[in-house]
Amino acid sequence: MYPPSRKDFISLTLSDPHSHTYNNGKHRRQSCWRKWKQLSRLQRSLILFLLALLLIFGLLSYPSITEQWRGKQCPHKTRLAHTQAKSVVNSNCVVARLGEVDERDYHFVVFGGNGETDLNLNFLIPLWTFVCTVVSTGTVDRLEAVRDAFRHAWKGYKDFAWGHDELKPISKSFGEWFGLGLTLIDSLDTMWIMGLKEEFTEARNWVEKELSFNKNVDVNLFETTIRVLGGLLSAYHLTGDQLFLEKAKDLGSRLMPAFKTPSKIPFSDVNIGKGTAHPPRWTSDSTLAEVTSIQLEFRELSRLTQEPQYQEVVNEVMKLVHSLPGKQDGLVPMFINTNSGQFTHKGVFTLGARADSYYEYLLKQWIQGGKTEDNLLEDYLQAVEGVKKHLVRQTGPRRLTFVGELSHNRFNPKMDHLVCFLPGTLALGVHNGLPGDHMELATQLMETCYHMYTQMETGLSPEIVHFNLQASDGRDVVVKPADRHNLLRPETVESLFYMYRFTKDTKYRDWGWEILQSFNKYTKVSGGGYTSINNVCDPVNPGPRDKMESFFLGETLKYLYLLFSDDMELLSLEKYVFNTEAHPLPIWPPPPK
Repeated sequence: MYPPSRKDFISLTLSDPHSHTYNNGKHRRQSCWRKWKQLSRLQRSLILFLLALLLIFGLLSYPSITEQWRGKQCPHKTRLAHTQAKSVVNSNCVVARLGEVDERDYHFVVFGGNGETDLNLNFLIPLWTFVCTVVSTGTVDRLEAVRDAFRHAWKGYKDFAWGHDELKPISKSFGEWFGLGLTLIDSLDTMWIMGLKEEFTEARNWVEKELSFNKNVDVNLFETTIRVLGGLLSAYHLTGDQLFLEKAKDLGSRLMPAFKTPSKIPFSDVNIGKGTAHPPRWTSDSTLAEVTSIQLEFRELSRLTQEPQYQEVVNEVMKLVHSLPGKQDGLVPMFINTNSGQFTHKGVFTLGARADSYYEYLLKQWIQGGKTEDNLLEDYLQAVEGVKKHLVRQTGPRRLTFVGELSHNRFNPKMDHLVCFLPGTLALGVHNGLPGDHMELATQLMETCYHMYTQMETGLSPEIVHFNLQASDGRDVVVKPADRHNLLRPETVESLFYMYRFTKDTKYRDWGWEILQSFNKYTKVSGGGYTSINNVCDPVNPGPRDKMESFFLGETLKYLYLLFSDDMELLSLEKYVFNTEAHPLPIWPPPPK
């Protein structure tokens, strides 16, 4: 299954007799050659020079060392424990940072045609730590790897889908949803954050010259708000460019007809050219997540324009939902009727599709508004208690904590990948003064979301998993054939970003790095772009779906970049709150007393 290991490089193997190694199989078996190619020419030259110095020093200091080069076999090969790795780690190369070196058990392993030989490196530890302080193969490389991934995705979009909603990288064409350049607008703040000024300028020129909302097209209120309105508002705040605010005002005004319903619960679809709105053809219901996850953007639009109508209509939705019957310990049904304003399909509760971002936006609106809106906080805290009471369970094999679903008091051990937003949201709440036990749940759920990747053969999570509740030695994660696809979703790396920001535990960076490498291995398309895949369980034929979602550039790569950045002031969580499409909006200053 795995390619043979290379025989033309030198590798360090570090061991700790008291460590417990976490083995993630083939996804930790990246060759040093790939890592080597990611380095700059200056870094490579410096590494070679310093390694040469190390070898010369060793040979001069220990004449008897040459005896060990004559075929003595390495008595054992061990790895640095995953939980103790504090820098770049893969199964062939481990680089330790200064101050984290145990001189008792280090060996120099030489791979050659006659097998492996083992050299004790204790005498070289001082020089090796010097090398590691001079040559950084941690944060800088990972940031550049994310930039490279973005550039590759952007190249495909620019070459084959410029100005259109989505790239189809396999067929080298495009897909259209609303005809609003979704990928381009979703990517504006990502390019700005990554310092990709040339790409940003090209996109900004398209927005100025080509983007028009005066067209006869039905758009989804929720998707257009979080991707386009949110993207424009974020770009305005980061750049100060009035162009983006003017476009946001134009779009916001065209979305307002959606709120003209008997109940004040908005319709799901609006024609931004005609000024009309309607529910889906098959129902008069709207999904709860959609009507309660547009508030951050509309509230911010009112603050910037000093036009209160945007905030008023979305605040009215939250006020109605706050007082509705049909909840269960803070958990809400998935649907709400636009005529009656009442919940429908009662008794079914999930934190996955159709309900997820309701819970996210309760907390984030409270933070955005300066922690003054008590109803939002009350609903959020009650919902977390409802999750713990009704939806949290543990798997049988590894005792992994997960969030399932409830249907008329019957528990279903099913969890959407979408639910992996929750660890980050819980951690954000704790950071803002909410109960500390929320962080314990966040930590447990974060590990589970990671296992949704590592227990798959491709190292990528499926869209939906079911968990094994039976005590056994089997797998925790069960995937049904219809759920095996991966859409390049961001929720796990989003939570990894929050968990690292608040804990500084580098394992969260390592987990994100593994995920990025799996994306590169199984979803990267040679001509440009990345594709969703059909089967995360088949590394030989994952089955490309020929679609790159706009959120891969707008969310997934942005959160990976922020995860690997050492600049904690880059979109500081004391100053910004992210909408559900990863567009940062400012936390409002406190009102004058």
